[in-house]
Amino acid sequence: MKTIYKTTIITLSLFLMTVLFVACSSTKDKYTDASDDDFKIEKSGAQLWGETCNRCHLAPSPTDYNDTDWDTIALHMRVRANISKDDIEKIREFLKSAN
Repeated sequence: MKTIYKTTIITLSLFLMTVLFVACSSTKDKYTDASDDDFKIEKSGAQLWGETCNRCHLAPSPTDYNDTDWDTIALHMRVRANISKDDIEKIREFLKSAN
């Protein structure tokens, strides 16, 4: 009786250890890494205008300048504040639409 009990315990222990090793094995190949671009949230021109322009000075009202002035200001601030081309286009479109 003790032999059967010991054999059963040993068999169950080996089975559980095998299941544990298989369950904890690496699944590295089953998943792909997500790049930062996958989770990039696109900001609107209004958000970019508020965040970017207020870093250095008070952001002017969109009605303070006409469309031609905003084109010139956008070009100047793109260089001066190191703003990306896509971001400055969104900001410029927002300012022109609110003008």
